[in-house]
Amino acid sequence: MERVMDVAAAVESTVESLLGIFESARLAQSPAVPPAQLRVLTIISRNEHTNMSRLAEALQVVPSSASRLCDRLEATGLLRRVPDPRDRREVRLLPTPAADRLLQELRERRQAALAEVLERMNPARRTELVRALAAFDSAAVALAAGDSDGLRTA
Repeated sequence: MERVMDVAAAVESTVESLLGIFESARLAQSPAVPPAQLRVLTIISRNEHTNMSRLAEALQVVPSSASRLCDRLEATGLLRRVPDPRDRREVRLLPTPAADRLLQELRERRQAALAEVLERMNPARRTELVRALAAFDSAAVALAAGDSDGLRTA
C-alpha cells in the first residue's frame, strides 16, 4: 500500500493536468472569459437566489470587488441584475441566455478534452478510475460534513 502522502502527491499532479485541460478549454472560447468572471457565472447559475452579499461571501471577497466583477459581466451581456421579488431592496444576480450558452459550451469543450484523454486509457482502468473518483468524492463530502471517521464509501 502506498503512503498517503505519495497518493496525495499523485492526486496533486493529476489535478494539475486536469487544470491544464480546463484552462485550454477556457482559452479556446471566443471571447475568452477570465477565470474570476467564469466563477461568478458558475455560482449564480447554480443558485437563483444569489445576491451581491452572497456572491461576495462565496468568492471570499469584499462586496465592492464582487460588484466590479458583476459590472464587467453585465457590460458584456452575461449577467442581469433584477429586483428580488421576495425583497425589493435586494438585487438578484441572474445569468443571461448568453451566459448559459457560454457555460454549456465550456462544459462540452472540457468534456471533449477529457474524453480524448480517457480514450487513451484501457477500459478496465477507466472503470477503476470512476470507482476511485467516487470514493474520493465520498470521502471529501464526509470531511466537509464533519464526519469524524471519514469512512463513508462510494
